[in-house]
Amino acid sequence: MIFEWKNHYAELAVSNSTGWEYFKPNDHLMRFYVEDDHDYEPEPWEIFFNDWLASDEPAQITGIVLDRWWTWNDPVERMSADYVLAQLDKARERLPLLRALFVGHITERKWALSSITQGNYAPVLAAYPQLESLVIRGGTDLSFGLIQHQQLKTLVIQTTGLPAKVVRELAAADLPALEHLELWLGSHEAGGNSTVADLHPILNGERFPALKNLCLRNCDYADALAQALATAPMLERINMLDLSLGNLSDIGAEALFASPAIRKLDLLVLHHHYLSDDMLDCWSSIELAVEASCQQFVGDHAGNRARAIAVSEYLQD
Repeated sequence: MIFEWKNHYAELAVSNSTGWEYFKPNDHLMRFYVEDDHDYEPEPWEIFFNDWLASDEPAQITGIVLDRWWTWNDPVERMSADYVLAQLDKARERLPLLRALFVGHITERKWALSSITQGNYAPVLAAYPQLESLVIRGGTDLSFGLIQHQQLKTLVIQTTGLPAKVVRELAAADLPALEHLELWLGSHEAGGNSTVADLHPILNGERFPALKNLCLRNCDYADALAQALATAPMLERINMLDLSLGNLSDIGAEALFASPAIRKLDLLVLHHHYLSDDMLDCWSSIELAVEASCQQFVGDHAGNRARAIAVSEYLQD
């Protein structure tokens, strides 16, 4: 499925925990989830978390998935990811093997992707130098500051609108081990006010010497991005380019098609696009693995004449 995240965790298996129950002995990933039940008032998230920390299990854990950590009745400060990130920061000595973290694995339709309030990840990245995989869902109030991390290999940020400030922070990051970078840039209406210029340090190959997969998804300026990528030095170094979920048209696709570097890729992903049939035929005429499913047409989206991106509010696994 297009929104699956679990491949980033490979062998790790999710426990169907509703809070702090212990996972099965052969599992290495803990999932936390607060039920939003109107019939009772659940205890605060840190009660579950601290009870679990008091056991012997955390010392063996390699990954944590945080689903919803709040209810609508919680005060504003508990709805921000800063609330749980602070708890993780304090628990660093209890989680010596933690290498995978997913914050915001929330898919119920009543919880819009834009309603997930994120936070500052600088303390967590500093607290867990062994972290290899970080997946973040939601872009509201997201920040990183100056990013320096020697072990992080996978960074995924899924949003309906990634602020330009965050894009610039990521583009300036010192992540020498990063192999997979996936940014859902979103739309201007949802706060995604970045431009191609904000991505220049990445596209120019100034960052991420180990990068193999560059995924710039769900982007409402996909044509301009594709035109910049067609001549970008980074394209010479990566194996896979993913521009899926955006509003790519023939304008951007033609620039990519004319790029010699594109044809050296192992895979080009254009899933959810506005390419014409003729343009699709062009891709099928060359020896390049291209995933170009989910063709869209202007006017398909509730009468909207604009080319809409795939995920503008809700995300479903």
